[in-house]
Amino acid sequence: MQGKYRLGIDAGGTFTDFILAEYPGKIHLFKAPSSPQDGTIAISNGLAQISAALGVPVETIIGEADLYINGTTVALNALIEKKGVKVGLLCTAGHEDSMEIRLGHKEEGFRYDADYPPAFMLVPRRLRVPVNERVLSDGSVRQAMDEDEVRAAAELFRREGVESVAVSFLWSVANPAHELRAAEILREMLPGVFICTGCEVYPQIREYTRTSTTVVNAYLSPVMGRYVSHIDEYFEKIGARHPVRYFQSNGGLAVGGTMRTRAVNAINSGPASAPQAGLFVARPFGIDNVITVDMGGTSFDITLTRNGQTNLNKNVDFLRYRIGVPMIQVETLGAGGGSIARINELGMLEVGPESAGAMPGPVCYGKGGVKPTVTDANLVLGYLNPDRILGGSIRLNREAAIEAIRRDVADPLGISVEKAAHGISTIVNINMVNGIRRVSIERGYDPRDFALICAGGAAGMHICALADEMGIDTVLVPKVASGLCAFGQIISDMKYTYLASLPMRLDGVYGEQADVMARLTARFAELEEQGRTALMSDGFSDGEIEFRRSVELRYLGQVHECTVEVPAGPLNRDRIHAILTAFHRRYEDLYTYSEPHSPVELVNLEVTAIGHVSKPRLPDLPVGDREAGAALTGRRPALFGGDADWQATPVYDGAKMVGGNHVAGPAIIEEATTNVVLLPGWQATLHVSGTYLLTRTGSAAAARAQQADAVPA
Repeated sequence: MQGKYRLGIDAGGTFTDFILAEYPGKIHLFKAPSSPQDGTIAISNGLAQISAALGVPVETIIGEADLYINGTTVALNALIEKKGVKVGLLCTAGHEDSMEIRLGHKEEGFRYDADYPPAFMLVPRRLRVPVNERVLSDGSVRQAMDEDEVRAAAELFRREGVESVAVSFLWSVANPAHELRAAEILREMLPGVFICTGCEVYPQIREYTRTSTTVVNAYLSPVMGRYVSHIDEYFEKIGARHPVRYFQSNGGLAVGGTMRTRAVNAINSGPASAPQAGLFVARPFGIDNVITVDMGGTSFDITLTRNGQTNLNKNVDFLRYRIGVPMIQVETLGAGGGSIARINELGMLEVGPESAGAMPGPVCYGKGGVKPTVTDANLVLGYLNPDRILGGSIRLNREAAIEAIRRDVADPLGISVEKAAHGISTIVNINMVNGIRRVSIERGYDPRDFALICAGGAAGMHICALADEMGIDTVLVPKVASGLCAFGQIISDMKYTYLASLPMRLDGVYGEQADVMARLTARFAELEEQGRTALMSDGFSDGEIEFRRSVELRYLGQVHECTVEVPAGPLNRDRIHAILTAFHRRYEDLYTYSEPHSPVELVNLEVTAIGHVSKPRLPDLPVGDREAGAALTGRRPALFGGDADWQATPVYDGAKMVGGNHVAGPAIIEEATTNVVLLPGWQATLHVSGTYLLTRTGSAAAARAQQADAVPA
């Protein structure tokens, strides 16, 4: 049932963003400094701001809200900082070292580096315990499990103070009986210890991937569980009538109970909501190919969505650990407003990945920071007004920023402060462009076919430069850009992903066999029933539930698979043929060729169960003239090139702009929590939906925008 409010909370490394939707059509954006030591501190501060702004008690807002959604970096930070719990592993005898062997794989860029250190082992060797058991690939039991060895392992884990145990046996996807029995014994002997099995966490083929994913889940789940319990208790105390929903890496919501046992699904919790928000922002323009970039204080996150579908990662190395479960493909760089600039040992300028974070923050914040950052450079270049950050609640010290850049960058390089500041901005732009290339060009997509969606408080000052470098002509900057991920949360659906393996030939006469189609149809139906049961327990009706199917196919004898969407309903010959055609097409997109006459085999299948929730809408802006003179607040010197001269740049107050207003670059548009820097050769029109449409002057995109007037009826 729809309430009066909906609250999205995105806890980032520097700020925690709050989006409050007030029905029928108001959106409020707030920010509070993040509190990694206790997430409820930032939440409490943000709710206090909301209460003061609306003149409504916190308890009333929470009591009248239909959803409270939390995107968090708790699991991600625990993995980065190696602050998970002590983990034990039960595995099939002879496979104790698969976590270190890692299929003989080294990360890209380090394959031939003999000095590259091995990954930190989440389970030390003494706590990887072998168990004599063996299930074959057809599910038959070759060797029964030795239960005494499981009990001995439990005693070892108790003596060692293990807090969590992962169980991963060979071919448990074909027959999970041994894993489930081992977990039952462990739970009996180790009350209070978290237990998870590979057949439940990642029930698909690939022993190393399954083991690694299960270990990561065991390492993080108790940490995530404590966080979820703390947040749930906090919301209950302030009057929550519904359970808090948490954002998953697959781009959907889940209840806290799921997140306590599947922390591996929350590693990319925060940035995974960006694609939904990006599509929402682009919809009024008829655009469904978007690259969303989110530049905050600490990191730069990139996601790509094509034809309304966002790239998903599976079976990839993330922070040096193989993760099998589906995650929105997020390319994350250490390139935020707080990224620190320094001269390296070779005498060259570097920017990031080290960040000043929320504390002490950039030098200009005056909170104790002494190292120059990207934000300091933007202030020196004139892109920021010292008196207007966060609506004037923070005043920036430009003189301190100039001195830090002079001391640490300009003087060592023998250049001016202005050139040093522009160099800092240019290098961080290059780093971000390389990240955009990785999610687009390196995956077979031409970035010129996409619109660039600007998110994060810092991105608006760099977005035109990024578009220039990528050859992108259309950029969208919503007024809620600095809290776009939090906005993405409040428009997202519940989503659960179910995986299975079903190895078999799918080409030619094999795919047309009745038993093949029947087995595949039945397995999809089983997974969909699991999803229906879970969503109905969350309060959804059949009419609010949708299922999306996909399969992983490969040419016979190959190692890696391509994912192909599968239509709903029973599978027949026509649908099998359509699946194979889509596979050959996708293979060619990725590798520039295909082999339509080669045999194809099915490996894995996946069902995503979606519970659709009502979506709040952004309020329409009043419509005015094309001329934005009423919003012009003055001019400020700004620098748009290392060798360029300072320009008296028009500055516009975004709060005074109305739908249809047009601004030509160079110009700066100041919103309460972000600035948009229009470089020379760019122009911006404010759409009635509250999004700035940025186009390159003279481009086809600019001509289309002018023809449509960017304000449809």
